[in-house]
Amino acid sequence: MDTIVPRNDLKKIMEVGLAAPSGSNKQTTSLIAIDDVQILNKLHSVVNSSICETAHAMICVLTKRICSYRGKCYNIQDYSAAIENMLLACVELGDQSCWIEGIITDSDNIRRQMAKIVSVPDENELVCFLPVGVASEPLTNLSKKVGRKRAWFNEFNKDSKEGNL
Repeated sequence: MDTIVPRNDLKKIMEVGLAAPSGSNKQTTSLIAIDDVQILNKLHSVVNSSICETAHAMICVLTKRICSYRGKCYNIQDYSAAIENMLLACVELGDQSCWIEGIITDSDNIRRQMAKIVSVPDENELVCFLPVGVASEPLTNLSKKVGRKRAWFNEFNKDSKEGNL
C-alpha cells in the first residue's frame, strides 16, 4: 500500500455522504472510515476478494432501521443516497471507489464478521463498503443501454426512436 488516501479526503467523502437526503429526516446512515493498515488487512482477509485488496482505505456503511410516517422505513433509500454522494466525491477528489454489497450480504454473512472487526453496535447493520484509493488499472466504462431505451418524455414508450435522451 504505497499511496495512502489522505484522511482529509475521507472526511470530505463522509461529510457529503452524511449530507445526502434522508427519508423523514431520520438520518439512518452512519459511516466508519478505515485507514489503519492493520484493520484494513483484517477486513480484506474476511472479504477475501481481489476487488478490494489494493484499496488504501475503506468506508463501511451502516444503517439503522428507524420507521417514521405510517410505519414506513427509508433506511435503504437513505444509505443509497449517501453512497451515491460518496462515490461522486471520490472521483472529484481524484480517488476511485465502487459500491460493494452483494459479496458481503450473501448467506455467509461476511458483513457480520466485518462489523465485529470495526465494533459496530448490534442496533446498526453494516450493509456495504466502499474501497477507496487509486485504481490499480485504467477504468473502463461499462456498456449502458442508450437513453432512448430507458428514458422518455410524457409517457413510457419502449418503441420510440426519437424525442428521448
